[in-house]
Amino acid sequence: MPFYIRKSVKAGPFRFNLSKSGVGISAGIKGLRIGTGPRGHYIHAGRGGLYYRSTIPSGTGQRKTASATFPAPNPPPRPLGTSEPNVEMVRISSGDVMEMEDARFSDILAELNAKQISTSLRVALGWTAAAVALLATVIAGVGGFIGGAILVGLALWIGGWFDSYRRTSILMYDLTDANLAAYELVTTSFDAMMKCAGKWHVDASGAVRDIHTWKRNAGAAHIVDKRPTVFDYSLPRVVTSNITPPAIKCGKETLFFLPDFLLVVESNKVGAVSYDTLSIRWEPSNFIEDGTVPHDTQIIGQTWKHPNKNGGPDRRFANNYQIPICRYESIYLTSVNGLNELLQVSRGGVTEPFARNLRALSAVNRTAVLQPALPAI
Repeated sequence: MPFYIRKSVKAGPFRFNLSKSGVGISAGIKGLRIGTGPRGHYIHAGRGGLYYRSTIPSGTGQRKTASATFPAPNPPPRPLGTSEPNVEMVRISSGDVMEMEDARFSDILAELNAKQISTSLRVALGWTAAAVALLATVIAGVGGFIGGAILVGLALWIGGWFDSYRRTSILMYDLTDANLAAYELVTTSFDAMMKCAGKWHVDASGAVRDIHTWKRNAGAAHIVDKRPTVFDYSLPRVVTSNITPPAIKCGKETLFFLPDFLLVVESNKVGAVSYDTLSIRWEPSNFIEDGTVPHDTQIIGQTWKHPNKNGGPDRRFANNYQIPICRYESIYLTSVNGLNELLQVSRGGVTEPFARNLRALSAVNRTAVLQPALPAI
């Protein structure tokens, strides 16, 4: 299982450290660091086996850090190989990501969106250095070219170093035992979907309404426009965290299943969907597969490239071959604030555990929020 929790995260010159006492932060260079944490401020210096560490007095005393809590049987379709003028295709896509808001995550969303649209110093310095390098090459020849190349490399490194924390938000998770157990179940069920040989995002669907289109498409009741997609573990460009969450590429959006909410990223826009507002539906999907059949799918029958009304082959077509009907599984994710994505995997029995475990995680998150408000007994 790729899911794990790191104890420290680096962002530029800063390092965030997670311990049982809470979260600490330090900054500096090799051999000298100044930091602060649950036990106060400190300075650490030394190299080559000789080190010095001292506590820096604070007039405000020690600060206590609490553990983080959290808020809560129709004829099968077939892929659209060519344009079908008699089929009205309906897009299956999410609304504007910027409309996917939740008051509980407004602060982090505002920060992430600001980071997304901020100018990259690496790009700006790189282009500036490239212009200087070009000018130096024209003036000084080979020597100018070598010096310019060094300047470009240095500009890219410095710009990337500044961008690593200036354009990055730190999300440090200190999960309770209940949250950790629930989230591990989510990632375990996600692993099962990730291992499927076939994974697709459905962009559009349309109903077949006339006999000629029905014959051309192997007797399919619906035609879908879908393409292979990616299930993996990753983070958005603007986030550094001690947790690497499950991620699904859904067309122009990417969904990141964090422990406390679903992060939706599209280009320079970031939105959030709370798990208690996320609706997940799944169902087996019989699919006429005119392409490569995934090795892990179940073939439940056969149809003809050009069938008769009774299901047999239409003898008027010379090249009329059989096509397998595969048992895939579909998962449909929607939310009240605009999420609308349809996915398909090649193996059955893997989407229901994922949906069930996400609901369980949502219940644990709501309990974590309510617990501090309960009266002492």
